[in-house]
Amino acid sequence: MTVKDPSINVLGGVLESCSNEPVTGFFRDGHCNTCEADSGSHTVCAVMTAEFLAFSKYVGNDLSTPRPEFRFAGLKPGDRWCLCAARFLQAHEEGCAPKVALAATHKRALDIVPLSVLEENAD
Repeated sequence: MTVKDPSINVLGGVLESCSNEPVTGFFRDGHCNTCEADSGSHTVCAVMTAEFLAFSKYVGNDLSTPRPEFRFAGLKPGDRWCLCAARFLQAHEEGCAPKVALAATHKRALDIVPLSVLEENAD
């Protein structure tokens, strides 16, 4: 059985909801909760931008095209989504990071992304 890590955000408080429309998260519970089985560390609550969605598609993770077989409508600018921490860091390094909802970003993101980088991109 998969056990969730404690729902604590990068600021040390209770992890807030990232999005229920579209529903996001490794557990599809609207939060950027994580666990040992979440090898991608879907822990950064990111606010999508057209620039980031184009970057993500370019590097092989198309988040904007609808995939009805997975009940996925595709993301659009303004949508919030639990993003893999390493992909967020990569986008930051390339100058196209999306904004971050700090209170909805899981503290495990800090294993990969420095808090200063998250704060620099805070929504």
